[in-house]
Amino acid sequence: MKPVYKRILLKISGEVLAGEKEAGFDFDKVTEICSVIKECADMGVQIGLVVGGGNIWRGRSGGNMDRTRADQMGMLATVINALAVQDTLISLGTKAVVMNALDIQRIGQPFNKFEADRLMNEGNVVIFSCGTGNPFFSTDSGAALRAAELGADIYFKATNVDGVYDSDPRKNPDAKKYDEITFDEILEKRLNVMDNTAAALALNSHMPMLVFNLTSPGNIKKAVLGENIGTVVKY
Repeated sequence: MKPVYKRILLKISGEVLAGEKEAGFDFDKVTEICSVIKECADMGVQIGLVVGGGNIWRGRSGGNMDRTRADQMGMLATVINALAVQDTLISLGTKAVVMNALDIQRIGQPFNKFEADRLMNEGNVVIFSCGTGNPFFSTDSGAALRAAELGADIYFKATNVDGVYDSDPRKNPDAKKYDEITFDEILEKRLNVMDNTAAALALNSHMPMLVFNLTSPGNIKKAVLGENIGTVVKY
């Protein structure tokens, strides 16, 4: 089978890098995920990757901290995750580059849309860290922004739930899963899929999204091949 997408933006949560641990890294899990990403890259798929920072820090965990400072800590957490993923990909024989939305000298490259485009065309997996580089924006918003900037065919949101539901399936056993839904419906129904800014950005950019479960990393390859998994979010 051949990939149905030429260029994707893949967003994975930081928590998945921790595996069964509550925080930090399970490098067996990191390697398992990166091995599938390598398979997709070897098939010729151009991959932009955004990794959350939840295995290290979440801005909302800051209690009474200043929100800007707490979010900046979260941005730095995504840099740590990006470097871990980059190192794993390189060890597997895949070219990988980290691009930061913040000016962090000697760690990765500053984000530049045109340089990122060139690197992806040359077969590099480009890992985007620091979200948008601004507080009050999630890494989902950062992923939606990079997907739009780089003209991705689709935005893959790989999470710990196997699609979009009308309520939290972990709390409601009768939750209904959608096979397809629109961004307008997500916003109107206030579904907890992503923050409203990310949904609105994807909608306005005419960027389709696929939400699927990363418990099985092989789902990334299935998604690239166009198999029927997760929930398709249309604009």
